[in-house]
Amino acid sequence: MSSELFSLEMIQAIAREYGYWAVFFGIMLENMGLPLPGETVTLVGGFLAGSDELRYSWVLLSAIAGAVLGDNFGYWLGFYGGWPLLLRLGKLLRLEETKLIRVRDQFSQNADKAVILGRFVALLRIFAGPLAGIAKMPYWKFLLCNFIGAGLWAAVMVSLAFFVGSVIPLATLVGWVAQFAVLALAAVVAWVGLFWWLESRQSVNNS
Repeated sequence: MSSELFSLEMIQAIAREYGYWAVFFGIMLENMGLPLPGETVTLVGGFLAGSDELRYSWVLLSAIAGAVLGDNFGYWLGFYGGWPLLLRLGKLLRLEETKLIRVRDQFSQNADKAVILGRFVALLRIFAGPLAGIAKMPYWKFLLCNFIGAGLWAAVMVSLAFFVGSVIPLATLVGWVAQFAVLALAAVVAWVGLFWWLESRQSVNNS
């Protein structure tokens, strides 16, 4: 949806006009759940730093700050109102509360990995924060993992565009990163699907 609303040329124009603020608000608002191409804005910021239009260090700091603040909003949203909302959604999808509790507990056991590595996964980058809040992940632990994940993700995205943007066309680079994020999402969905299947088989065998 965001790719339909914002062309790469438009994103480049916005980044050139507003610089580091475009990177900061782009990723922050995306992490808050708005359909904005935060990842693409960050790549564009790194590309502009590579062409000496922006400074690498400030692009990196802007991306990290936006990612951390955006995910904090999602965490508190999930912490205070996420579980009742998830229960209502489960009723609409005819999912038993016990299954949702098992999924929540399973996420809680892997919350640190999800918050850190979820940055590189499409959609999970947005939902990891609220899910961590729903799972009641200790805030200090979430904040630490969130900062580590944001730092790793921003360093990879900005550095990739900074160093490779002069060799590979920016549009191609953006497409490759998007494809990787989707493939990572497919792997996560497959893993969750396998978990559900094993759970259902275990329930059948125990009955």
